[in-house]
Amino acid sequence: MIRVILPAHLRTLGGVAGEVKLETGATTVGTLLDALEDRYPVLQGAIREHVTQQRRPYVRYFACEKDLSHEPPDTPLPSAVVSGAEPFLIVGAIAGG
Repeated sequence: MIRVILPAHLRTLGGVAGEVKLETGATTVGTLLDALEDRYPVLQGAIREHVTQQRRPYVRYFACEKDLSHEPPDTPLPSAVVSGAEPFLIVGAIAGG
């Protein structure tokens, strides 16, 4: 089981309360996001672009205190995330001055 923590606006959009628990064989960032979007189709296009599957601006991914935002989709998830010991975080970044 993989635990995913979404920012408040994506929890509201997806109708999710608290963290998401996915029973999936996902082992990479891309397969995890695929599983999340399969379970919550309303999130398609909110985290990644529809066509290119590239991360949306101002959305970041973290796992085990490591920023995975600029890593390719086939980047393996840390074993602590795959086992459910640590969550995968999707964070809404803030810009401004």
